[in-house]
Amino acid sequence: MWKNYKLEILYKDEYLVAINKPSGLLVHKSMIDSHEIYFAMKMLRDQLGMWVYPIHRLDKPTSGVLLFALDTQTARLMSEQFKTHTMQKKYIAIVRGWVDEVGFIDYALSVKNDKIADKNAKEKEPQEAKTAYKRVAKVELPHAIGRYEKTRYSLVELEPKTGRKHQLRRHMKHISHHILGDTKYGRGEHNKFVRKHYDCHRLMLHAISLEISHPYTKERFVFKADFDNIFESVFRSFRWQL
Repeated sequence: MWKNYKLEILYKDEYLVAINKPSGLLVHKSMIDSHEIYFAMKMLRDQLGMWVYPIHRLDKPTSGVLLFALDTQTARLMSEQFKTHTMQKKYIAIVRGWVDEVGFIDYALSVKNDKIADKNAKEKEPQEAKTAYKRVAKVELPHAIGRYEKTRYSLVELEPKTGRKHQLRRHMKHISHHILGDTKYGRGEHNKFVRKHYDCHRLMLHAISLEISHPYTKERFVFKADFDNIFESVFRSFRWQL
């Protein structure tokens, strides 16, 4: 699938490059997915003909804005913005049920150790985790799933205030509005439903924008990533417009 694939470059200067990472692509090589031979960092390096340094990460099934530095000093400066949360990330997700128009999730998350990469790591105390959200659209479908005669979904904008592992997926599960297509934290009956009726075979979570301060000019930049064909197809089916 990824052979000869050209990553969509959203922005590039002599210090930074932002791409629109597709769903299903790893950011970098991982012990967890040791069988994978394609990952964004290497593909971008080969595409640009120069080394790149990931500043943050997106889960493999999540798509959207992903930022790299072109040298180690820039990577260090940008990493500080992520640590101090002076940048702003926004995501779009499709979730089960109708969420409140606006809400805030303040729910600490346990540290999830990987069975392979963290097999010798000690258990840690739950970490503070906060997410703001607002409902953008909603739909009710004439299909029965489980005990409900009709099925409801919401389009939500998510803004993480902290950066914990799988934070958005786990927070939406916590309030019982699981993200569609989430095979780890989601609801299997809804995942099967959207696969069958809407040919949707991906996690419906997209990093739509990233706002940062340029590490040298201090100018504020907002990088935005378009949705893929699957998202757009579901939007049309649900008669949602963004």
